Amino acid sequence: MSIKAIINGKLIVNDAIIEGKTLLFDKKIISISDSVDMENIQTIDAKGHYVSAGFIDLHIHGSGGADVMDGTAEALETISSTLTQTGTTSFLATTMTMSSEVIEKALGTVQNNMGKVSGAEILGVHLEGPFINASKHGAQDQKYIQRPGLALIDHYLDIVKMITLAPEVEGAESFVKYLHTKHPHIILSIGHSEANYEESKKSFSWGVSHATHLFNAMNPYHHREPGIVGAVFEDPEVSCDIIADLVHTHPSTLALTYQVKKEKLVLITDAMRAGCMKCGTYDLGGQAVTVENGQATLSDGTLAGSVLKLNEALRHMVAHTAMTRIDAVNAVTKIPAEKLGVNKGVLKEGYDADIVIFDEDFSIITTIIAGEQKG
Repeated sequence: MSIKAIINGKLIVNDAIIEGKTLLFDKKIISISDSVDMENIQTIDAKGHYVSAGFIDLHIHGSGGADVMDGTAEALETISSTLTQTGTTSFLATTMTMSSEVIEKALGTVQNNMGKVSGAEILGVHLEGPFINASKHGAQDQKYIQRPGLALIDHYLDIVKMITLAPEVEGAESFVKYLHTKHPHIILSIGHSEANYEESKKSFSWGVSHATHLFNAMNPYHHREPGIVGAVFEDPEVSCDIIADLVHTHPSTLALTYQVKKEKLVLITDAMRAGCMKCGTYDLGGQAVTVENGQATLSDGTLAGSVLKLNEALRHMVAHTAMTRIDAVNAVTKIPAEKLGVNKGVLKEGYDADIVIFDEDFSIITTIIAGEQKG
């Protein structure tokens, strides 16, 4: 691979915006320096736009008309190639609560195709369900909910990077403790849960360290029963993610969550197959979803994932909260990368050359993955 250089950019590095530097890279970032001998180096002119590490989505079901649960290599390729237009350079392929056979097929397909997609890199699987509470199933099909157990994922523990579960259900405690001890690379996340404050705090001591789409599919915060939200807000070590589409969460809720969680807040899309597509009727986990005016709902009005793009989430957070541009970028780069333990998320020597160039409004100009321009 030839060496490339990005010039004339506003580089987001070490929580600062720096100008007048040249970013040199091949598959990895080589250096950020004042002057470079540009002979035999391909130059990319950022033209004064922002340059950051590539965006990472911990929770996305699909995009471009495809869904992880389709269980095909073609679906994963469609999702991967579509996401580059949003600045997303890597993601966790997120499953749904469906039959064990369908889930295992999806897991096997990801396992066989992780390194074969042409766009955004698949970092592994986020298993959202089926180990959830039926009372908080949301758009997940409750008839397929099952007790937490290793049988479903035993052959896929190498690719499972995150599991959303309800810690109050039978079998969850031993399941969480085992995974936390034996497979510490797996992020254990509380979600689709009716846990109260005390149960939530207890699950943190077992190994739960994250909360999935905070506020959604859990009891609301109440001053006498703070629930999951209260427990997450109180614990400085527990991270959380949120869907900043202005549909799942009110702008003031986004502002409050950032004010409390700061560097423990991750932005996700929870996008379904209608992401980057036109309005219409789509499928999510075997259920019909209507997409209209930026909102995806089941026939009963239940929110069914989103059609949010990750760069839009940044735009919303900067517009409606105290988040600076750097804070917002960190919430889709450095923070999720650290949570996953991957060599990504920052513009630093030796890190993967996943890079995004975007304008003042977070519109994507160029997406670079492993040193290759994808758009």
